[in-house]
Amino acid sequence: MSETNKINPLDYESDHRVAYLVAEWKRLTQAEKDAEELVEVDPSMRGLVDKEIAEISQQKENLLKEMERIVGAGETEREWPNEIVLEVRAGVGGDEASLFSQEVARMYLRYAESKKWKSRALSESPGVLGGYKEAQFEIKGENCYRELRFETGVHRVQRIPATEKSGRIHTSTASVAILPIYKRTKIQINPADVEFEFSRSGGAGGQNVNKVETAVRVIHKPTGIDVRCTSERSQQANRERAMHLLASKLQQIRDEEEARSRAAERKAQVGTSDRSEKIRTYNFPQDRVTDHRIKESWSNIESIMSGRIGDILTALDKAESAE
Repeated sequence: MSETNKINPLDYESDHRVAYLVAEWKRLTQAEKDAEELVEVDPSMRGLVDKEIAEISQQKENLLKEMERIVGAGETEREWPNEIVLEVRAGVGGDEASLFSQEVARMYLRYAESKKWKSRALSESPGVLGGYKEAQFEIKGENCYRELRFETGVHRVQRIPATEKSGRIHTSTASVAILPIYKRTKIQINPADVEFEFSRSGGAGGQNVNKVETAVRVIHKPTGIDVRCTSERSQQANRERAMHLLASKLQQIRDEEEARSRAAERKAQVGTSDRSEKIRTYNFPQDRVTDHRIKESWSNIESIMSGRIGDILTALDKAESAE
C-alpha cells in the first residue's frame, strides 16, 4: 500500500515567516527606489525623501536581524534536536547478546532519568531467554542528542554469562543507534518509494488497541529500511511517527556519508555515527569499560551500567572539540 500525496516531514512555519520577510524586503527596496526617482523629478522633495529613506533603511535592518534569528534558530534545531530515538539490537552472541542489549538500553534510560528527560518504549522484540533482539525508545529532553550523539556503534561485552557452567568468558555485542528526530530535515520521501503494512498492536493498551490494526510498519523500498511503530493509540499517529523516524534514519545515512568524507581529512574521528563501528568494550572480569576511539578506560562497571555514564560522554565531547 502506498501514499498518494507527497510525504514531507518538514516543518514549514519558519520557511513561511522567512518568505514573508523577503517579500517585505522587496517592497521596501522598491519604495526606496521610488523615493530616489521622486527626487530626480522634483529636487525640492529632497528633505522629505531623505527622511523616508532613513526610515526604510531602519526597517530593512530590522528585517535582516529577524531573518538571521529565524535561520539561526533553524540551524540550532537541525544540529541539536531535543528528541531522539534510541535503537538497540542484539549482535553476535545469541541469547547473551539479547540480554546485553537490554542492559545497554537500561543504561541509557537510567541516564535519561537522571537528566529528567522523558522516555517511552516505541517497540520491543524480546529474545528467547529475555532481553531484546531489537528495541526502540523515544527520549525527549534538553540536549539529549548533543550528549548521546557519539553512542552510535557496536558495544562489546566480555563476561561469564549466568548460563555458562564451565566459567568461560564469552564475548557478545549489541549495536546502538542514536537517531535524532529533526523538526526540519532536508530529506523528502517520494510516496512511490514507501509501502505501509498494518497489524494489531500486542500487549496492554485498552480494548481498542488489540482489536484495531493500529500498528504500522513502513518500508522504504530503495534502501530496504523498515520502521515499525506501535506506541500510539491510533493508526494515523503511528503512521506519522513511523514517517518521522524513517526520515531521521535516511538523514542519518546521509550524515554518515558526510562524516566519513570529512574523516579522511582529520587525524581522528569520534563521531562517525556508523553503527557498524566497534566503539566500546565492557569487560566485567577486569571491571573496565574502554572506549576504543579515544583510548580511555573507566572502572566501576556496575555503576556505569546503572546509568552513570556522564564521565564517558564528557570525555568524548572533549575529544571531539579538540579535533
